Amino acid sequence: MENTSRPPTGGHRDESPAARRTGLPAEPAVRAEQAGPLSGAPTDRPERRHRAGARRHRAGIVPPEALGLTGTAAPGRPPGFRRASMSPGLLDPAVADLTDDEELAGTRDEAEENRRRALRRHRLTLAGLALTATVAAVLLVVTLTNWAPASARELTATERERLAVMRVTNYRELRAGLHVTVGDGSTRTDLLGWVDWARQLAYLDVTGPGAGPLRGLTQATPTVLVLRPDPTAVPAPAMPPLVPPTDGWRLPADRRLDPVLSFIFTLANDRPDPADGFSGHWAGQERINGETVDVLSARPPHGDDGARRYWLDPAGRLHRLEASLPDVGPVHVQLNRADRPTLRPVDALGGRVGLPRALTAAERERWRRLPARLRAAGGAAVTVTAPTAARANLRGAGWLSWTSGTAYLGVTDLDAEGRRTLLRQDAQGVTRIEGAIAGGHADPPPLPPPVTGWRAGAHRTDALTPLLDAALGAARDSRPAGSVRDSGPAGSVRRIRGDKLAGSVVDVLEVDTGRSRARYWLARNGLLRRLELPTREGTWAQLDLTPGRVPPLAAPTRPR
Repeated sequence: MENTSRPPTGGHRDESPAARRTGLPAEPAVRAEQAGPLSGAPTDRPERRHRAGARRHRAGIVPPEALGLTGTAAPGRPPGFRRASMSPGLLDPAVADLTDDEELAGTRDEAEENRRRALRRHRLTLAGLALTATVAAVLLVVTLTNWAPASARELTATERERLAVMRVTNYRELRAGLHVTVGDGSTRTDLLGWVDWARQLAYLDVTGPGAGPLRGLTQATPTVLVLRPDPTAVPAPAMPPLVPPTDGWRLPADRRLDPVLSFIFTLANDRPDPADGFSGHWAGQERINGETVDVLSARPPHGDDGARRYWLDPAGRLHRLEASLPDVGPVHVQLNRADRPTLRPVDALGGRVGLPRALTAAERERWRRLPARLRAAGGAAVTVTAPTAARANLRGAGWLSWTSGTAYLGVTDLDAEGRRTLLRQDAQGVTRIEGAIAGGHADPPPLPPPVTGWRAGAHRTDALTPLLDAALGAARDSRPAGSVRDSGPAGSVRRIRGDKLAGSVVDVLEVDTGRSRARYWLARNGLLRRLELPTREGTWAQLDLTPGRVPPLAAPTRPR
């Protein structure tokens, strides 16, 4: 009988009634050449044998008879072979064991928790590695910034040339921000501000634990330093106000900063140094304000205080300097070359710099008519500011009469608070009364003036005598302190600058007699508003005048 499970040998589909009922296609016929290799039949197409052997049969379909397998007889098993049992629930979800599902669910929760813990450990590990890398990078940058080679070499010719032109570069760039540190620890003094090498002026705020009585504002030239003390200033360094205060400036008794400021001014010159005069070595490179600079340790040809350490950029511009000054100790100088404001000297140092020029016709006429204008005015209330010495910072107020040729003032010394000197100057000379006289340095002397008690002789207020002489002599017919000429040798007059004083516009005229100088501040109405004279200390003393009526200044009895 014919086996119905064997498919037809042709390529036609089985159109049996069962196939038509299910709507599924019948199994395709197996070609004789495909079944041949498995049934022992010869074939000459190995690639077809490979594909036939690789074909898999779907589960539940009885293998064809051509494969030599029957559905009723179990194939033989090797000894020890055991067929794996299969849970019915894997084939039929309806009969699956719910206990197994709960156990699997618990296993999944535990696996998820373990995965989260591992992820957290991984993240912490990565964060630790990132932090370690950041710290290592910072330490590397700091190390490289402050690193200096163990074997420093001698200066090259190019480096010597850069040192030689360094002072010329400072002079040509005019100004720079400045931070100077003197000493260290509890004796450290900080100076913060600016230096103007072209006009030879430094303006600084002095602070630090070692500042002592020098704490406050200071302005200095190569020859003189004036201080505006401020004992209540904060100890932290701070830049001074760009417009300096007008009052309170004096000559300090403490001169510790003089060598430091002299050293700052020597950092500029209008001509280069000899390049072969520098001896030293190259100590490394650093980064300052985004620029790469060379660190050069060298002894300058013009210095006798040992080797200095320079931080120079390729253009020969100085950024930092370290030195040790005799009787001062270590000095560190930091320059900010981008901070370059125009500095204004205080009045004690001569005031704002102008553009000197010859007098105009109108200015010459005002200058010629000055004596007559003063005699017509009669007199003026006056105040005096004269930092003439460290122990004679004089302030005073009073009156001056051009009619009688008399000056009467009350004068105090800023370093001797509570003590006033009554000063009278006239054609007979200078007399004084000294004692504990009530009033401050801005208060006028008592009226009427005392008749007795006047004494003559040497006194610290003698420094005011030239100033009062010039003020009284301005009303005489002879030209004040010089001639009316605006050009020529001694006695020439020139306009220094325009300015303002007490709301009045003035022309500052300077008279040079060849032996001395005097500055007259003339208002546009022709009246004198200020007279200035230089002092022996290099400062300027001022006598401010407000023309008007003055009280009677009675003559005292003859002094003993």
